Amino acid sequence: MQNNLRKQEALRYHAKDRPGKIEVVPTKEAKTQRDLSLAYSPGVAEPCKEIAANKESVYKYTAKSNLVAVISNGTAVLGLGDIGPEASKPVMEGKGVLFKIFADIDVFDIEINEKDPEKFIQIVKALEPTFGGINLEDIKAPECFVIEKSLREQLTIPVMHDDQHGTAIISAAALLNALQLQKKKIDKVCFVVNGAGAAAMACMELYVSLGALPENFYVFDIKGPLHRGRTDLEAFKLKFANASAELTLNTALKNADVFLGLSVGNVVTADMIKGMAKNPIVFAMANPDPEISWHDATSARNDIIMATGRSDYPNQVNNVLGFPYIFRGALDVRATQINEPMKLAAVKALAEMAQSPVPDIVNLAYNTKTITFGPDYIIPKPLDPRLLATVAPAVAKAAMDSGVAQQPINDWEKYRADLNRRLGLDSQVMGILGNKARRDPKRIVFAEADNAKILKAAQIIIDEGIGYPILLGDETKIQTIAQANGIDLEGLPIFDPRSDAMEEKRNAYSEVFFQKRQRKGFNYYEAKKIMKDRNYFGCMMVEMGDADAMISGLTKNYPDTIRPALQVIGTDEGVKKIAGMYLMLTKKGPLFLADTTVNFNPTAEELAEITLLTAREVRNFNIIPRIAMLSYSNFGSSNSPEAELVANARKIVKERMPTLIVDGEMQASTALNKELMRENYPFSELVDKDVNTMIFPNLASGNIAYNLLKELGAADAIGPILLGLNKPVHILQLGSSVRNIVNMGIIAVTDAQTKNQTATQEAINRSPWWKRLKRNRQQAM
Repeated sequence: MQNNLRKQEALRYHAKDRPGKIEVVPTKEAKTQRDLSLAYSPGVAEPCKEIAANKESVYKYTAKSNLVAVISNGTAVLGLGDIGPEASKPVMEGKGVLFKIFADIDVFDIEINEKDPEKFIQIVKALEPTFGGINLEDIKAPECFVIEKSLREQLTIPVMHDDQHGTAIISAAALLNALQLQKKKIDKVCFVVNGAGAAAMACMELYVSLGALPENFYVFDIKGPLHRGRTDLEAFKLKFANASAELTLNTALKNADVFLGLSVGNVVTADMIKGMAKNPIVFAMANPDPEISWHDATSARNDIIMATGRSDYPNQVNNVLGFPYIFRGALDVRATQINEPMKLAAVKALAEMAQSPVPDIVNLAYNTKTITFGPDYIIPKPLDPRLLATVAPAVAKAAMDSGVAQQPINDWEKYRADLNRRLGLDSQVMGILGNKARRDPKRIVFAEADNAKILKAAQIIIDEGIGYPILLGDETKIQTIAQANGIDLEGLPIFDPRSDAMEEKRNAYSEVFFQKRQRKGFNYYEAKKIMKDRNYFGCMMVEMGDADAMISGLTKNYPDTIRPALQVIGTDEGVKKIAGMYLMLTKKGPLFLADTTVNFNPTAEELAEITLLTAREVRNFNIIPRIAMLSYSNFGSSNSPEAELVANARKIVKERMPTLIVDGEMQASTALNKELMRENYPFSELVDKDVNTMIFPNLASGNIAYNLLKELGAADAIGPILLGLNKPVHILQLGSSVRNIVNMGIIAVTDAQTKNQTATQEAINRSPWWKRLKRNRQQAM
């Protein structure tokens, strides 16, 4: 059932709402008759005339300068082979999405029904006026070599076949660093290469450009070793045909320094690795199964450096480290091609970046305290936000130095700042948190499991390895809802706090609860009765270690969900009042807003505590808080009690935490406008800093602000995130979407990780959800 479910989920994802994954969005106003007259007739005639007079003006007046064509004929799609141009379209759309989210490059995907290389070349050549660059994709060898070479020679815009050069560039960066760590020189090492397709040939050519000697390569394809006696070898393979006809992969690997695999899985054994030279380098990049598994290779040798194409092991060779940023740099200087110096610049930029200190947000993404250059980190991580402003400038500069740039960059600092502004350095925060959650998933109690949205979110959470859902409610009702909505609940535990089966657990919980609340308004009978309430029961599961976090609030009022959490779990040590925070995902990066849900009119002391609680939570996201305490006054411009309250709260915060970057009271426009801040309030701690946290003076202002941002489409809202509780309980906004519930699940898991909520691994291993999670992960790899 699981395979079918995954298939249906994938199909539903691509078909729901507007079919496909991309759309065209206007970049100019087009609402009034005047707008339409400017956009089309008669206004559009003016840029047409300008371009007719000077063809280069097309870059000024149209989208050409930021538009790449992703083009395929569907002859070598993923591992599916020649499935045709129509069947390749989902992949090409996906490639377009990656261009956009990683480098803010717009894409039209074009699937061409033509296998003849010459005809294909002519079709693509005719498209040149539309695009600023061409990304060739999933075209089989050897035709891909002929097509790319011809188009590069004939077109005056950058062309790259990513299947060849993407893997070559990323693996070359990894190779340089691996050689450095293993104390080997590239012109001295012996390479054994299994696979002689487009990617493998491009890798070898690029390694030669870096100093490797062609005579030091021993290459194998599906027919055996490449040797001079073979009559089926293309000319470009002959310089690597150094093997004898009798050579085997096993023999070739004896005393070899480097193994490069771009073939099929499990063709290399541990004994072969043991026979390699001292300090070997193994790049086993077949997908989904490498030529030898990470475990087998690293168990065979403790002096090995290894890379694969998989994300679940260190040193993933992932093309997304290259193509978005290479095209970004090429487009920004209007390069006429992507040449060898530009590819080598990308290689060196990636290699050097891996040797520089890793930002906190990357450590958060991979759930480590410090990722440092070494055998398990020889290439940057795909989620490293520095990639855009590191690789693109290197490529752009190489284009200028090699004479193929038509629009040189003069101010490199400004260019890097512009690149960072395109996406926001912290814009990938939810993807990063999701990665962190998957590395140490926790048990999440859903108190309102008799709801289709909750069940859909629970299925996603278990299928994606985010956490282990526990469902509370009537089992018959939950199963009926699941069946009606095609939701797979296999392996997910369902507990009904009202059922006789839960009486023993309910009694145990009520005893503990009574001890907590016996002098706070609860008698013994009430303590037993209230354990039939799912919010109280769920909170007790977290309190007693039977779960790690709870999520509720989808169908209940906010106070009805907070009250059990406060009564059962209580506040963290030293915390007098809890608070509510929203994470707003904006185009400029994450923005944290507090208090948005709990405290109506806090005192200065309480507002200071809210600020400190919020700062602590922002740090848990591995983001340095830069806090603006908001008011309608700017630094004493009003002496009203409300403005003075915020100013006094800021003083208290600075007394308790002098190093915290926080200022106020100030208006929101001042906080978000650097120029306004610099010109009028140069004394502020926040001058020239990007504010990422806002503290509101009261509940009304905070709640209104986040709702306005959310409903106007200015940001995606995640929350409310409760601050100050001793253990993780989080409250959904009434009527949250499935996506919001999943995001809250991610927040709950990472919160539990921070608060060290752990179950015994033995108990988890025995549970059916763990078996399902392991199976899902294996199927996804």
